[in-house]
Amino acid sequence: MRRARLGGPARRLGYGVQYRNGIVNNTEDVVADLTQLAGKVPPSAALSKSVTDALRDMIVRGEFASGDHLKEAELATVLGVSRGPIREALAQLEAEGFVELRRHRGAFVVELTAHDIDEVYTLRVALERLAMERAATRMTPELFAAFDEVLARMREVTGEYTAAQVVDLDLSFHDIAFQAADHGRLHRSWEFIRAQSAFFLHERNLHYADFPEVGYAEHRALRDVLATGDPVAAGKAIEDHVSGSYRRLMSEQG
Repeated sequence: MRRARLGGPARRLGYGVQYRNGIVNNTEDVVADLTQLAGKVPPSAALSKSVTDALRDMIVRGEFASGDHLKEAELATVLGVSRGPIREALAQLEAEGFVELRRHRGAFVVELTAHDIDEVYTLRVALERLAMERAATRMTPELFAAFDEVLARMREVTGEYTAAQVVDLDLSFHDIAFQAADHGRLHRSWEFIRAQSAFFLHERNLHYADFPEVGYAEHRALRDVLATGDPVAAGKAIEDHVSGSYRRLMSEQG
C-alpha cells in the first residue's frame, strides 16, 4: 500500500526545492552544502558517519523532500566519495527511519504517515515530561542563562526566516532541559529521537509560518514554569507545548 504523503502541494525543482509560506529551500544551496562537505569528509573510518550526518541533516532540513529518490551515483559525485560510504549511510538512515530502501529501485526519503508522527510525538512527550519534571528541581543560574540566551535569539526572529533556523532554535531550547534533568539514559533517549523530531518540526514550520508569534512566547512560558520549581506544573506545561505542535502537524494528514 502506498504511504500517504505529508502536506499539500509544493513547487519542486531538483532535490527538495520547496516554496511554502515564503520559506525557500534553494537547489544551489543544496549543492553548495554538499560541495562544502566534500572538502571536510575525512579519509578514515569516520567517512561513512560523516556522510550519514550530512545526508540526515539535509533530510531533516527539508532539502530532500518526502519521496525524493536518493541516487547513490549522484550523491557520490557531489560529495567526492565512492559509492561505498553512500551505500552505508543510506543503510544507516533506513535503520533510523529516514530512508526506505526499495528492491531494484534504490533509496527514497520516507513518506510520513499519521502513524509515524503519532509514534514519535507520543515518545517525545514521555521523554520531555520526565526531563521537565526533573529539571524543575535542578535548575541553576547557569542553566537559566543558557535558556535566556536561546530565548533572546528566538525573540529576534521576525519577517523572513527559514524553517531550519527556527527548528535549530527550538531544539536548542529543549536540549538544555534534558541537560538540566541530569539523567544520562534519558538524555541518550532524547538523542535517539531528536533528529526525527527535527524532521517533523521542519514540516510543521513549513506549513505554519507562525514562529514569530508563538515561538518565543511558548518557550518563555516553559522557562518560567521551571523557575517555580514545581515538577507537576512543568510536566503539564511541556505536554501542552508538544501537543500543540502535534495537533498542527496531524491536521495536515486530514
